[in-house]
Amino acid sequence: MVSEPRYRVHADLDVMIETRDGTRLATDIYRPADPDTRDPIDEPLPVLLDRTPYGKRGAQGRHGEWYASRGYVVAIQDVRGRFDSEGDFYICATEAEDGADTVEWLAEQDFCDGQVATLGTSYGAWVQNALATQDPAGLAGMFVNMGAANARKATFRHNGAFELRWLCWAFTLGAGFAHESLSDPDVQQVFADVDVRDVLAEWPPRRGETALAELPGYDEWAFDIMESGSASDDLWQNPGVNFERYYDESADVPTVYSGGWYDSYTKATCDNYVGLSSRNEEDHYLIVGPWTHLARLPGGHDHSDTLLYPPLTWEVPTAGDLGFGEEAIRKYRETRLRFFDQYLKDDSTFEDVPPVQYFLMGTGDGRKTDEGLLFHGGEWRSSDEWPPEDTEFTRYYAHADGTLTPEEPSEEESSTSYEFDPLDPVPSVGGNSSSYLTYEPREESVGAYPLGDRKLIDFVGRGPFDQREHDWVWGSEERSSSSSAAEPHDDGDGEPLAERDDVLVFRTPPLEEDVVIAGPIRVRVYGETDAQDTDFTAKLIDEYPESDDYPDGYALNLCDSICRGRYRGYRDEPDPITPGEVYEYYMEPYPTANVFKEGHRIRLDVSSSNFPRYDVNHNTGGALYGGADDAEPVVATNTVHHSASHPTHVELPLQPR
Repeated sequence: MVSEPRYRVHADLDVMIETRDGTRLATDIYRPADPDTRDPIDEPLPVLLDRTPYGKRGAQGRHGEWYASRGYVVAIQDVRGRFDSEGDFYICATEAEDGADTVEWLAEQDFCDGQVATLGTSYGAWVQNALATQDPAGLAGMFVNMGAANARKATFRHNGAFELRWLCWAFTLGAGFAHESLSDPDVQQVFADVDVRDVLAEWPPRRGETALAELPGYDEWAFDIMESGSASDDLWQNPGVNFERYYDESADVPTVYSGGWYDSYTKATCDNYVGLSSRNEEDHYLIVGPWTHLARLPGGHDHSDTLLYPPLTWEVPTAGDLGFGEEAIRKYRETRLRFFDQYLKDDSTFEDVPPVQYFLMGTGDGRKTDEGLLFHGGEWRSSDEWPPEDTEFTRYYAHADGTLTPEEPSEEESSTSYEFDPLDPVPSVGGNSSSYLTYEPREESVGAYPLGDRKLIDFVGRGPFDQREHDWVWGSEERSSSSSAAEPHDDGDGEPLAERDDVLVFRTPPLEEDVVIAGPIRVRVYGETDAQDTDFTAKLIDEYPESDDYPDGYALNLCDSICRGRYRGYRDEPDPITPGEVYEYYMEPYPTANVFKEGHRIRLDVSSSNFPRYDVNHNTGGALYGGADDAEPVVATNTVHHSASHPTHVELPLQPR
């Protein structure tokens, strides 16, 4: 049972909470009020804290009212340097201390019973783990939805490469609503007029030479996370960026880690659960659905519509081009309320919840639905641990004939080569993506058509799609620096990515029985290059056979990863590679759970780019990303080995049938 609304709501807006360095953070506080008098009730109550860079009103305020009407005080705060809070914004830099100071301030107020729990999604999840590293007095629980763990390993950077979503975020949701933009329409107009696709088409950008130069602080942090590679840099030691480093010091409170198989934080969500549940005594939970980071209503495929607020991905039974059925839906606010009622009010509302709940995708019949979606289907499963009990990690090896089998290769020498041209990278088609956004170009000024009302164009797509050059995928055509090249082509679905010369495809024969996986995915590519540095990428695919609805079959992406040569093996410091030598490129595509049905094929695609999900290696061995020096990109001959001594393979977490 979920508690019902019993109170009216009283709001104290823009309460300024002072942090340890004197910076004041604007906080809206929603309190339960007497239904008759509308005065705040005197009884001390638990407080729920939500900290956000997206503005504390609007959708944030509505959920403040929702929980307050059910007996909680709710504090919603603009993080430092955003909207109504004081200070300068440098991404994640002060969130640990600011969050801890806020928790302790709230716990001491007369309206609080001494318990403060946190909630929030995306950046609102980062800030929860950040403040937990400080173990603040009064912290009593956390519901962390879709957040990071170690931003250098996977989020800001990814195994050495850069996740370009953060540069996109800097131009749109970041700079568009910076203090300077909110106070000066001329500055905001600059960012309203930026087409992020043009920025990427003219790759690489350089410090001080893009529109971000209008906001030096945003220019600084965006390029810092793009260029900084050494783990010893202060950036990567910060408790607001790398929670993994502070697991042993973090608060031990009941916590839910939740996310989606196609979320941009899937690996981090699972890493946090595994790392902290094993260290702590309090109850920890993991919930993972078939969700993306943002969602559209079913049938929304024009990729220029208004994206829904992230938690609503829980309540949409679709992702990308797939349908999962109504069983996939979970009520987000109600799930959080049950958790808080259990641990803050001693109600028995969450006691029947197993430690791990995950949605196993792929039980559907593969038909095309009335909405034009492939019905992949799925079902919820539970476990006492992650990965689930009885998981059998099994290697599938790449072979010279393009097959992928559990049998190890026997050839003493066996390899396949391809040309990797940094100026013609493999385009990203969906995946674990978020924030690859640009504002819809408009002739009106921001005064006539406010930035907050404008549509966002998602030019990569998020989630599962047939891996081919769809008409909406930016980068599918040959790119140039012209603006026209930044527009998606409109001539229908194009060629499969598998037919590119720079994509190596390894697939099993059609499966004779279902293969079920749930857990982390591991790939080892044994590669060499004739360049000074290069990348290797891996993508796990559920390959549907031909059918009446899909006469060409359907290559369903499950997860992907990348490894930059000089940072192979998650190195803390760059370690240059030697051209012509074979190295192990270890990758961890994000965890997933899927049924490869009888007749399908398990497929592993190997290449050297996935753009703009990740930045493109210029193969020069120079600066970490190409914009920091003037070296021209180099076409590399890259070689993947599949021999007895260098057995390229994917390791899958097989489940008992």
